[in-house]
Amino acid sequence: MLSFDVSRLAPAGLSVDSVEDGEADVIIRAHPDSARDRCPDCGTWSARVHSRYLRKLNDLPIGGRRVRLVVHARRYFCDASSCPRWTFAERLGGTATPKARRTRRLDDIVLCLAIALGGRPAAALAKRIEIKVSNDTLLRAVRRRGSFRPLPPSVIGIDDWAWRRNFRYGTLICDLERR
Repeated sequence: MLSFDVSRLAPAGLSVDSVEDGEADVIIRAHPDSARDRCPDCGTWSARVHSRYLRKLNDLPIGGRRVRLVVHARRYFCDASSCPRWTFAERLGGTATPKARRTRRLDDIVLCLAIALGGRPAAALAKRIEIKVSNDTLLRAVRRRGSFRPLPPSVIGIDDWAWRRNFRYGTLICDLERR
């Protein structure tokens, strides 16, 4: 008989509290492993909890079903007297960026789909594998990374034309190597 460790479903740094298996989706409830966190402004460690809140993230699909990761995150007091921030939200480390709605590992898959297939084709494939993203979201993911800058042209072609005789001239400049 094989046993399955449910803690392997959640990203590193999170402890699984429960797993709810529904027909259409799987909900994983978890909490961060650490008992304290650093203030993002001053870097002071704090363990004094201000409040708790739920952070809902989409995660990698399992068995053709969507996965919702519900993290019980905390807000901490910053005890440094010189820090302008009184409270701060717990950072989830490698799990998700602040204000994100997807885990980093799902965001990496979304970026790979967007680079490989583009907007609409990537959105169609993502829908088939139960990743809910639009074609605009996929293109925004590529723009957000900003690592794909176009190369400067090496061969330039210039073409002049007129829409009417002696009126409204135009010039077209294009990169001839990319045609």
